[in-house]
Amino acid sequence: MDIRVDGKVAIVTGGSRGIGRAIAGTLAAAGAKVMITSRKADACEVAVAELVEETGGDLAYEAGNVGNVEDAERVVEATLSTFGAVDILVNNAATNPYAGPVIDTDIPRWEKTLQVNLTSPLVWIQKCWTAWMGEHGGQVINVSSVGAFATSPILGNYDISKLALVQLTRQLAAELGPDVRVNTICPGLVKTDFARALWEGGQGDQVAQAYPLKRLGEPEDIANAALYLASEASGWMTGQEMVIDGGGLIAFNRVG
Repeated sequence: MDIRVDGKVAIVTGGSRGIGRAIAGTLAAAGAKVMITSRKADACEVAVAELVEETGGDLAYEAGNVGNVEDAERVVEATLSTFGAVDILVNNAATNPYAGPVIDTDIPRWEKTLQVNLTSPLVWIQKCWTAWMGEHGGQVINVSSVGAFATSPILGNYDISKLALVQLTRQLAAELGPDVRVNTICPGLVKTDFARALWEGGQGDQVAQAYPLKRLGEPEDIANAALYLASEASGWMTGQEMVIDGGGLIAFNRVG
């Protein structure tokens, strides 16, 4: 199936590297005009230049802190000014400032995790809804994690925020239909810089062997799912979570 999003306009947060970069490139290659955003303008500039060369697509950037409401407004306004619409929002940016038991977490890092991973996606959806989607419709794709459906000795804060994002997706899908669809992608362990501590030094090989598909994820695996959700191929799908994890969740939940 040749899935296309020709003429659509997308915003991808955390779009300068990793999963966000892959999603931006895949959407652009499929015909979308793409605005990427992340904190560092130089990283955004490099990513856009590379993606234009790789895909031949139409991409731009507007740097900003995903957790800053004023920056969200500015990026949405820049997207409308540059491309004239906001049809697709990919809430990909995330943070994980603390590793350890939840019981021992300090409140500032707990609040930062929730602010970036849960509150910010809501803010971006609100801004896109007010500026364009409420009148014209659209698709929202929230990037959660397979960790939302498990517990962890070190990633509890992150996983809690990602499970809350799944519920936010369901709630907004119920509220914003029929013209706006809201879905979630829940990746397993993907080989990105963000997750490097979990897969480098041979750790990733051990995890991969526990997966039925015997490999870790690549950013493109998640990008292909995002393209499906952004397109009309998923036109009767909203409020759902797509687990893309090489079968890890079913393997780790096995009894005996």
